[in-house]
Amino acid sequence: MTVILSGFADEISPDLDTQLAVLAELSIRHLELRSAWSTGVADLDDAQVARIGRALDGAGVAVSAIGSPIGKIPVDAPLAPELDRLRRIADVAAALGTSLVRVFSFFIPAGHPAEQFRGPVLDRMAALAGIAEERGLVLAHENEKEIYGDVPARCAEIIRTVGSPALRATFDAANFVQCGVAPHTEAYPLLAPYLEYLQVKDALAATGAVVPAGDGDGQVRLTLAALDESGFAGFVSLEPHLAVAGRFGGFSGPEDFTRAASALKGLLDGLGVSWR
Repeated sequence: MTVILSGFADEISPDLDTQLAVLAELSIRHLELRSAWSTGVADLDDAQVARIGRALDGAGVAVSAIGSPIGKIPVDAPLAPELDRLRRIADVAAALGTSLVRVFSFFIPAGHPAEQFRGPVLDRMAALAGIAEERGLVLAHENEKEIYGDVPARCAEIIRTVGSPALRATFDAANFVQCGVAPHTEAYPLLAPYLEYLQVKDALAATGAVVPAGDGDGQVRLTLAALDESGFAGFVSLEPHLAVAGRFGGFSGPEDFTRAASALKGLLDGLGVSWR
């Protein structure tokens, strides 16, 4: 197996040139675009997107996926603006040569059981998938704290019930740890049939603190070994969150991003898994 390394380069710096310089030092030739110049991907204008495209071409870097915020809104918020945001992100994805877009499955009100919102969530995810089908996208649903798809059973349920080839899964071990889930033991068996993409960060079960891959309770090595056995040859994307880990994103800085990349490469090398 050879995996393709990528990462949320805005965790290095808000400045795109700095992002690309650090990626070059790490021999990482893809990035997952979440923001540039402190502007979120859904809010980039055409001139900024064109500027990103020129910079990426000059650096020999491609976009692995769009790290979108789609679905990170309350489940009872109006849906139409979110559908418009997805259409705009589809334009950005097309301009930058990717068809993969990360999405979420809507925040559930505190104190309410997630199952109470099953119907509205599934309807909303189906609407997102419908746009993705029209625009040639694949939506990679990320497990995230406080959304409907926070635990493995509901993540799998969303994808299985919507039943669209445009809705698949991305896998975040740290987020599962922070939800009290053993990522490989409990989540991987349910999500492996739908797995399109891997996001890499780890966490400590006792505190929820985010740590480099392999230093926490995220069973990252076990998941990488299973992916190797399965023949997975997709993207493995660093999302370190080593300096800041917030509800709507995180930050690491050049030094901690480099530390996170070294930890991931060490796990891959120890497993005999090639990366590029």
